[in-house]
Amino acid sequence: MCGIWALFGIDVHSISKYDKTFSKIQHRGPDAWRLEYDLKVKNICLGFHRLAIIDSLYGMQPMKLHKFPFVTMICNGEIFNWKQLGEKHGFNYETQCDVESVLQLYGSFGIDETLKQLDAEYAFCLIDSLKKKVFVARDPYGVRPLFYLASSNGILGISSEAKGLTCLIDELGLTEWEMKPFPPGHMAEYNILPDGKLELISMNRFFKIEEPILPPVPLENGLTKESVHANIRNLLTQAVEKRMMSNRRIGCLLSGGLDSSLIASILVKLSKEKGLPYPIQTFSVGMADSPDILAARQVAKHIGSEHHEVLFTAEDVLSVLDKVIYTLETADITTIRASCGMYLVSRYISQNTDTVVLCSGEGADEVAQGYIYFRDAPTPDHAHNECLRLLGDIFMYDGLRADRTTAAHGLELRVPFLDLRFTQYFLSLPKTMRQPQNQIEKHLLRSAFDGTGLLPNEVLWRHKEAFSDGVTTIKKSLFNIIQEWIDPKYTDEDLKQAAIKYQHCPPNSKESLYYRDMFEKYYGGLSSKFMPYFWMPKWTQVKDPSARFIQHYAAT
Repeated sequence: MCGIWALFGIDVHSISKYDKTFSKIQHRGPDAWRLEYDLKVKNICLGFHRLAIIDSLYGMQPMKLHKFPFVTMICNGEIFNWKQLGEKHGFNYETQCDVESVLQLYGSFGIDETLKQLDAEYAFCLIDSLKKKVFVARDPYGVRPLFYLASSNGILGISSEAKGLTCLIDELGLTEWEMKPFPPGHMAEYNILPDGKLELISMNRFFKIEEPILPPVPLENGLTKESVHANIRNLLTQAVEKRMMSNRRIGCLLSGGLDSSLIASILVKLSKEKGLPYPIQTFSVGMADSPDILAARQVAKHIGSEHHEVLFTAEDVLSVLDKVIYTLETADITTIRASCGMYLVSRYISQNTDTVVLCSGEGADEVAQGYIYFRDAPTPDHAHNECLRLLGDIFMYDGLRADRTTAAHGLELRVPFLDLRFTQYFLSLPKTMRQPQNQIEKHLLRSAFDGTGLLPNEVLWRHKEAFSDGVTTIKKSLFNIIQEWIDPKYTDEDLKQAAIKYQHCPPNSKESLYYRDMFEKYYGGLSSKFMPYFWMPKWTQVKDPSARFIQHYAAT
């Protein structure tokens, strides 16, 4: 996890106040930073904030190689198959940094073939001074963030987070411009003009969720329960294993639900097999004696992790709420709510432990139909299409939450459930097999791990008591804390006027109005670019995204 930043087409002297731009994303790379201008390409400035995970000595960026001196790269990413690529193509690596493989691939085969061979999570920018080209690309699910600011006169800015670009709009006096997230699974090609400005040649999609991008790996044939379960277990285990690539300590976020519990249990098992010199630390967050805390405690005891519980109070949540909105760069209701706890636990990890790399269970609900509302899907086709929609947009919602809350504290998050080979296989299974039934034990992901001993049976079957009335044991939920604090700040008339004030995604509650007001304070006028819609469950009549309002929530 790092922060990349670049500005094209501007006289280098005009960005002397880079503290207003480049430094806004320094939290993503607290270990080192570099701002570089190279005369071989006019008016291009590249910036990099580094979090050193692999090859702390020679892995600094912008990166160049002796073999391809005309190519410069900035990349925020993890290339999980870099060693295999080196062996396959005979690359003579100059560093032991995984992202060097991107330069080696590009120099040897060109940009299109490069994108076809990466098993990775990344956002990168390549500058080819020989061909006068710039290439920008982002991984298939947008695990690594990237924004771009483009003007009609050829100025281009890119940044890992929007806050690294927003003030440039006024600073540079831009008139005709657009700013938005760079779309996942896309590659943009630009020509470098003589004055350093860029001309967009194409913005092409190189990845479609239902079309495999990587060559197949050996799997058990057939659709018997035994073979399907074995393939799911093997591919998920491999997804976790490849994400253990790190020279820094690895840990895991553990909510006590099925998804994070599976990742944590596999991670602990593999760490013992590999003989890691430290125990895996797991981290849960919640209010005292909440179902999440109790379930996570049970799982941690079962798998033998070094467990940490981060308990928060109402005051803790309210003290970081505005920071969370600034960090996230969204006004989405459910994303902000879910981010408060994750922000607090990330802060704890950064301040109190030496764990830097984290695994988590994000992506499982989108891939494996884990949201409660999937039980109301009219048909398997509807459920499958909803999976595709959620995965296509995850970079604006759960993926965004996972990245920003951890990156805000100099941590790197990795998400095995969004592994390309795992998702490729899981989504290829018959739609009827993947659709949850009325009984929770029919969920395919749960049944694949039943009987393995990785998790306590109570976690496999009950899924952190989400289907009981256990939530009533919490004296005050996070949901109630925020609403009760915000409600007195607005009148009913304020809420009525909100629909006029904010015509895109008009706030539907005083809570969402507060989120929107704070968002506009930091990112005025950009809501339609960053948040196309409020995340809401489908096939229900609820008007609030919280699962507690869905009829199945309290079902036994």
